[in-house]
Amino acid sequence: MSSVQIQCTRCKSVFRDRAGRLQDGYSRQCPTCEVVLFFAEDSQHPFIKRAMRNARKARKEMREAGAARLAAPGPRAAQPRSFAGRTQSAGRED
Repeated sequence: MSSVQIQCTRCKSVFRDRAGRLQDGYSRQCPTCEVVLFFAEDSQHPFIKRAMRNARKARKEMREAGAARLAAPGPRAAQPRSFAGRTQSAGRED
């Protein structure tokens, strides 16, 4: 999963978190100064805005890459797999 850089609003240190987590209503503690950061779409702080924008962009790129993988024809096996059911082992007699 893709990660996003986050800059703390208090101590200005930079750390990373997964883009999938960084959504409206998410909160995270800064690993350096331990202040709790709240992530909201309507936040006025530029550091939070930037992190939320980058997370949205990363999630969109991951969705598009996943859709492209599903749409592209992958290498197929020569013969499809089939299930023949249970077979009796050679050494076993009933």
